[in-house]
Amino acid sequence: MWDKLRKQVAMERQELHRLLEIHSPLVLQCATRPPGAIELSALAAMLHAFYNGIENILKRIAAEVDGRVPGGEFWHRELLEAMTKPNEARPAAISEALGERLREYLEFRHVFRHAYTFDLRWEKMSALVQGCQDTLASFEVELDAFLRAGPGASK
Repeated sequence: MWDKLRKQVAMERQELHRLLEIHSPLVLQCATRPPGAIELSALAAMLHAFYNGIENILKRIAAEVDGRVPGGEFWHRELLEAMTKPNEARPAAISEALGERLREYLEFRHVFRHAYTFDLRWEKMSALVQGCQDTLASFEVELDAFLRAGPGASK
């Protein structure tokens, strides 16, 4: 189970790095000037995909280790919250502090899914866009610690 999880997580991590690499020229450009409408849409799609990748990893942990992914209307929030808490099958996968940071990406994804892109505002997105690399780095550090805690890990 843990070996399968580690392989799935490794593949998802590669995709997250690829996503940020593809968008890095645009992210760098927007550090010095605000994006236009099309660039803003591209960055919004990047943020959406970024959180999807994170959530895919958390879903795999829930499915493989916990034996179930939360259901219901608020399952996305419940999944994120559950990963900050240990249970009988595992330690916490991520810290509460990282969970709080990821909640901002989750909330943006919700807005992105339910709004027109012309309603998006750079002022509300810029910190998330500029923070993707650091957020991913923190996520990977905590994820590596979590995966090392599982059976069959090379400590």
